[in-house]
Amino acid sequence: MLSRVADSLYWMSRYFERANHCARVLEANYNLMLNPSKFSTEERWQRIMASIGIATEAGGIDPQSAMHKLTSDAGFESSIAYCIAVSRENAGQVREQISSEMWEGLNSLYHKVTKASSNLEAEAHPMRLVDAVRRGSYQFHGMTDATMNHGEGWQFIQLGKYMERSCALPVLLDAYFSRSKEADTLDCVGLLASCAAFESYCKVYTAELKPDSMAEFLLLNPEFPYSVRYAVEQMGAAIAAISRTSFANANGTIERIAGRLRASLEYAQISEIMTGGVHRYLRDVIEQCESLHAAVHMVYIDYPIQSALEA
Repeated sequence: MLSRVADSLYWMSRYFERANHCARVLEANYNLMLNPSKFSTEERWQRIMASIGIATEAGGIDPQSAMHKLTSDAGFESSIAYCIAVSRENAGQVREQISSEMWEGLNSLYHKVTKASSNLEAEAHPMRLVDAVRRGSYQFHGMTDATMNHGEGWQFIQLGKYMERSCALPVLLDAYFSRSKEADTLDCVGLLASCAAFESYCKVYTAELKPDSMAEFLLLNPEFPYSVRYAVEQMGAAIAAISRTSFANANGTIERIAGRLRASLEYAQISEIMTGGVHRYLRDVIEQCESLHAAVHMVYIDYPIQSALEA
């Protein structure tokens, strides 16, 4: 596969997952800010912004303005509108590689987001946009799995999706488990809902919201799609599938990094993580994901031409 094609498929998927992640977090937590708690609205909003990884950029902005910025501002690189637009732009460059259903679904979602973004006078429009993205994400993922050949291109889409998820989820968890003040019950509900995990968590641990149980479920559960371990294992599976069809001589480097990351989650115990410092553990996961992304980019996207000629 041409590097430019792999690059477009990878970033199409990453930006789409980034928009989906932002929509989940905002949908789960926005209404919680209206409920009374021991935290002020500002403190809760700062936690939400930290969970998306943009606490610095959002500093000094009131929640309503920040909500508009995060959903509708096409010039803000962390906004839903920007991520959907870039995802569509990358999809447009590889129309021949994806199915017509995928393009139509993503293009339709783009126009919904654009229309909602331009309707600035509608007070409730940010949440309508969020809802459209959440529903559109399920449709797009379903169409991708159902209408595209599960070959090398599909594997790069999977790699992009789970790479983004593996990077975003530790940031989200770090914002909740590493803060100086303990989260209250509303924050715990918001965290689980941000990962579409409330019902699944209750089926495993009952409705008792214990920090250690929540951390174990969202970090180490091998079966739940929005746990860090699940995302890392799916990312590793995509890398293994790509390496079997690739000419790259440096696949071993990528597989070693992925294997080390996978082992750090597969053999970890939540008691050891909490005792040793959850912030340090999560930062280590994030750093390994960043190293893996850099290695993937170097081997499959930005490789020296000599490597291709020698393959």
